[in-house]
Amino acid sequence: MPALKKTAVTVLAAALLPVLTALPASAATAAPDAPEAPTASADSRADAPGKKQPKPPASMSTVGGALLGKAGTQVNLGAGVPVLPKKLSGRSWIVADAESGDVLASHNAHWRLPPASTLKMLFADTLLPKLPATEEYKVTNADLMGVGAGSSLVGVKEDLTYSVHDLWLGVFLRSGNDAVHVLSAMNGGVEKTVGQMQAQADELQALDTHVVTPDGYDEKGQVSSAYDLTLIARSGLQKKEFREYSSTQSAKFPGEFSKPKEGEKKEGFKPVRENFEIQNTNRLLTGAGGVAQYRGIAGVKNGSTTHAGNTFTGVAERDGKKLLVTVMNPSSTEAHAVYQETARLLDWGFAASGKVKPVGVLVPPKSARTSPSPDSTQVGTDTGADGHASTVAAANGGTGGAGTALGITGGALVLLAGTGYLVNRRWPLRRPRG
Repeated sequence: MPALKKTAVTVLAAALLPVLTALPASAATAAPDAPEAPTASADSRADAPGKKQPKPPASMSTVGGALLGKAGTQVNLGAGVPVLPKKLSGRSWIVADAESGDVLASHNAHWRLPPASTLKMLFADTLLPKLPATEEYKVTNADLMGVGAGSSLVGVKEDLTYSVHDLWLGVFLRSGNDAVHVLSAMNGGVEKTVGQMQAQADELQALDTHVVTPDGYDEKGQVSSAYDLTLIARSGLQKKEFREYSSTQSAKFPGEFSKPKEGEKKEGFKPVRENFEIQNTNRLLTGAGGVAQYRGIAGVKNGSTTHAGNTFTGVAERDGKKLLVTVMNPSSTEAHAVYQETARLLDWGFAASGKVKPVGVLVPPKSARTSPSPDSTQVGTDTGADGHASTVAAANGGTGGAGTALGITGGALVLLAGTGYLVNRRWPLRRPRG
């Protein structure tokens, strides 16, 4: 992918992964290197330190399993299973196996909460297939009119032309609401885009999610859940472009055209479009701002608004295990609590994987094939939408349900910044037993 600046990358040699057997915020421009800003001062938040915390609903959705609908922490601490970290203050969180879909532990998984910019994962999952990366668009003032005050911005300017590729970099790295609104305009407008996002959430069975804006900006009624954000991230990571953008640490973004310096003649002057560097606001990916870069991290998206607090969904790989963790609105006064708590939960998940009995599952999309076909008894190769091949396994009678095949393209895992994630996932049936 052009113009990506690639930094620290870890390459792990690996053979093709075997198929697994389970279900599958812009009124004023922010500084290019500033972290994503909340839409109001932190001390105006209802959950500021010392203030009473709200309680989760007594009854929540049971999509993915009955335990996931219960309030509080859900985990099966059997023999040999490490205890959960002590410093966890998120209103909601979840730890799931990215491949099998098993939910290893959760806390108020289906609590419907404001998502902030993690909702941009749904925006990208919905629109990435619709807009060619090479398409160019000249921005108008009308395209930027709906961007909320105090939004995070990448620095899109009216009367300048950007490629779709440039704009997606602005969305993923800088969480630019200006870029979101321009892409929405290219897609037929905000209203149309919001409707398509809602339809995609419904398709994914992310039923806690109600979309009001395409960028996650605080609006009445806009909610999601840790469970849904994890489903959405898992779906997005099937797309090559989603994996590449979300794992990019830094890139060059097009700025304005140069102007003649004082004293220079305007005659014969040829303006040159200048670029500036943008850095991903995901601190676990970049190691910025005093947060240690998490070993094996490969995306995906962070967010912060007044009502949502801090939210984050991350994916990481260690020793062949790939985990997804979502944390929503920690109340801790610890610096960068959403990242610290995510890192603790990832550490726990890697230690507990293979030892802990799941408390639920990430369900497949509605359209996923869920029953065996007459010729589904052979293991074969399936070519994904991005042209890569992934190993798939079919089911025999009696196993039922949809499975997840995570193939390693090119025989290697390429992790961290500036690279594609590590897998191309399809939705084949379970493989035969025995």
